[in-house]
Amino acid sequence: MEFKDYYDTLGVKSDATDAEIKSAYRRLARKYHPDVSKEVGAEDKFKAVNEAYEALREPSRRKAYDQLRAGGYRGGDTFRGPPPGWQGQGDFGGDGSFDQESFSDFFESLFGNRGGAGRMGPRPGRDLHAQISVDMDTAYHGGRERISLRDGSGERTLEVKIPAGIAPGQQIRLAGQGHPGLHGGKAGDLILEVGLRDDPRFRLDGRNVLVDLPLAPWEAALGATVTVPTLGGDVELRIPPGSDGGRKMRLRGRGWPGKTPGDQIVTLAIHTPKAETDEQRELYGALAKAYAGYDPRA
Repeated sequence: MEFKDYYDTLGVKSDATDAEIKSAYRRLARKYHPDVSKEVGAEDKFKAVNEAYEALREPSRRKAYDQLRAGGYRGGDTFRGPPPGWQGQGDFGGDGSFDQESFSDFFESLFGNRGGAGRMGPRPGRDLHAQISVDMDTAYHGGRERISLRDGSGERTLEVKIPAGIAPGQQIRLAGQGHPGLHGGKAGDLILEVGLRDDPRFRLDGRNVLVDLPLAPWEAALGATVTVPTLGGDVELRIPPGSDGGRKMRLRGRGWPGKTPGDQIVTLAIHTPKAETDEQRELYGALAKAYAGYDPRA
């Protein structure tokens, strides 16, 4: 069988900390998850990442693997099994928190609990990580989102409660929706990382919400009170006379919810109507004469 370099699989050094290993696993599991990745061979890579993490996340398994790797084995080398006495060097029979059938012969030759599974007590299942994308209105107000997951037990559909004000990158934990436990152990959790879908009106910058506000030239020149959309509902905004395009106005507390809510930043965008009739062209001509000395490029 082939020797597997689990550090290389996770893209970390052999002296990586537990936190670095966990971070690499989460990043790669998200990248290659069958529900997310369109890359050829993603499912096999996803399984390889899971196996590598299972070998390195538990201290006694990692120590045993490091001792074996220190003997000169590298990824791709032919491996004929652990040396004599391997099973007697410590508790390397597996802790029961994984499903042996989902891992390689190499993994089982090192950590498989041959003949001993019946003596193990209940073991919890591993957590399952996935991503969920929601629209801004749902994330702002809260709501529910249906997702489909494909894992070892097949495809399933779940309805997820979205807390109001959840921000991109935050996580939702669904207890008992992860990998099944062994020997009567409880299932792991499903951990969903939240992302936001693009919105045609709003953009998020930290906790500030950004929006462009179209104005007619006369509204900008003479001032006006106009309706501005916010995620919490429409508000009236007074535009000062003589406002230029690109000017930013702040609606305090109208941004993303939180202990300290963000603001909504409104950028004025002046839209010039087309001169399509003789009357409209005459009006533009009169305007040009009235401002004969004005040069916007000066």
